[in-house]
Amino acid sequence: MPLEMRERCERCTTAITPADGPARICSYECTFCEACGETLRQICPNCGGELVARPRRRTAAA
Repeated sequence: MPLEMRERCERCTTAITPADGPARICSYECTFCEACGETLRQICPNCGGELVARPRRRTAAA
């Protein structure tokens, strides 16, 4: 089952689509922008898990 690639930070609602840059994600797919990840010290406020770099998806060529 693929990851749900959420498009907004759960803390500040900043857009975090692949074009917007990297994001942080926990094992439950809670998603945060890089700035919020830093503020949270890479710890998910929802589950207490580690926030890691969200993998990028390869996009199909147009």
